[in-house]
Amino acid sequence: MEKKMFTGLVEEVGKVLSLKKSSQSAVLKISCKKITEGTKIGDSISVNGVCLTVISFDQNSITFDVSAETLRRSNIGILKTNDFVNLERALRLSDRLGGHILQGHVDTTTKVVGIKREGTGFLFSFKLPPSYRHLVVEKGSIGIDGISLTIATLLTDTFSVAVIPHTYENTTLKFKKPGDVVNLEFDIIGKYVERMCKYGLIQK
Repeated sequence: MEKKMFTGLVEEVGKVLSLKKSSQSAVLKISCKKITEGTKIGDSISVNGVCLTVISFDQNSITFDVSAETLRRSNIGILKTNDFVNLERALRLSDRLGGHILQGHVDTTTKVVGIKREGTGFLFSFKLPPSYRHLVVEKGSIGIDGISLTIATLLTDTFSVAVIPHTYENTTLKFKKPGDVVNLEFDIIGKYVERMCKYGLIQK
């Protein structure tokens, strides 16, 4: 299957119309406008950082199948009607890579622990899941609900990101509050380096 990539630059904030769950999967329908432009059935769209496949669409909405693995790994399964989600179409070869490389393969979820005004922007703090601490570096990139962000500060069990006004106003971050669950995708280069070190392909 052809690999899809994203940049973490959100194109549109959509609204959940419905999430119909079965025992092992779900069907998600989202209200949107810009993302439908040029979209075809079978295309990949990042929804809160999760790569989902379009199964139907019209001018004002897109519908996706959601697998059991996606429901386990991400916040897609806890979405409710009228919740907002970040949307991004897959990267084309002719596009500029303005954020960083994201696969749309969410590693885990975490919670917002603090939001603080800082100058014209905001400092968002998140819980750092212990089993993923080694994949996070200060000033490194991280995907949070599909948004490409830079880690500003890194502590033992939390990390923070600085959010400029444009990002705040054009993503779901403006709706977040402490306790909310977000998706995390760690940098793909770090994950490959970890794997190669584990099997002795790179000497530490």
